[in-house]
Amino acid sequence: MNIDTRIKFRHLLCFLEVARQGSLARAANQLAVSQPAISKTLKELEELLDATLFDRSKSGASLTEAGLAFMRYAGPCVQALRDGVSSLREGEYAAGTVRLGVLSTVEGLLVPEVVRRLHERHPSLVISVLTGPGAYLLSQLRVGELDLVVGRMTDNPEVQGLTFEHLYNESLTLVVRSGHPLLAPGADRRSLEGFPLVLPLAGTTIRKHADAFFVQSGISAPRQRLETLSLALSRRYVEAGDAVWIAPLDAVRLDLARGDLVELDLGFKEPGGSVGICSNASLPLSLAAHWTVETLREVALDYREGRLA
Repeated sequence: MNIDTRIKFRHLLCFLEVARQGSLARAANQLAVSQPAISKTLKELEELLDATLFDRSKSGASLTEAGLAFMRYAGPCVQALRDGVSSLREGEYAAGTVRLGVLSTVEGLLVPEVVRRLHERHPSLVISVLTGPGAYLLSQLRVGELDLVVGRMTDNPEVQGLTFEHLYNESLTLVVRSGHPLLAPGADRRSLEGFPLVLPLAGTTIRKHADAFFVQSGISAPRQRLETLSLALSRRYVEAGDAVWIAPLDAVRLDLARGDLVELDLGFKEPGGSVGICSNASLPLSLAAHWTVETLREVALDYREGRLA
């Protein structure tokens, strides 16, 4: 029997939403249906496939090996249909939309320049940017909710099974406001314990590098901390007080050039991590996504050769 004709779009939507939410209740809420309806739809799909797609427990629903295998095909199928409907509604030559997951490491310099060039070349292009922790963004890429994820993520376990293309290496640096006490002549810049520290959220790839920075430099990290991935919050907090910020160099490059922030030289440089593009090989890239990849490579080349400031 050809079961393909018996699998409906609602089955795939239900499956992908439960995978995304990790819970039947949350998936039901997102799809605006009842939880019994979600359970029934999943049961129908599992019977058609003759496979158990989720392990269900009080804490939620997690994909089985069969579920993970099926997701590789369900995600592209749904995305292809959405792209097809979009192309008919918008016209054959409409530029369309590209959905980017952007980590804080590239939020301040790389991505704004990429967006500027894309809009200069493709006036009708819609660029939808989602920010957040790498693990979350990569999970969204895996289920087809994002086209690409850009940033520093090679140490994240969620990158397994996805495709990563290196663009350039980027270091972390310690910065303070202009006029900070640690910049005074004779100040012991290695004594940071008396000042608040701004650093990335625990568990993120960049936080692991930030923690290693202190270990390798032999400096004790201050106990008073602000942990955030928000560049705007970090920047404002540091400029308004005496906090020390361990920041991606790209995020503060323009602030350093203007003199708003000053690099705290400890005689030790973090070696730098790989910034790149992550994609899902099981999902065909749209034309808009291809344009974005090409522009990312172009801007990254300018960065490596010192033409991006």
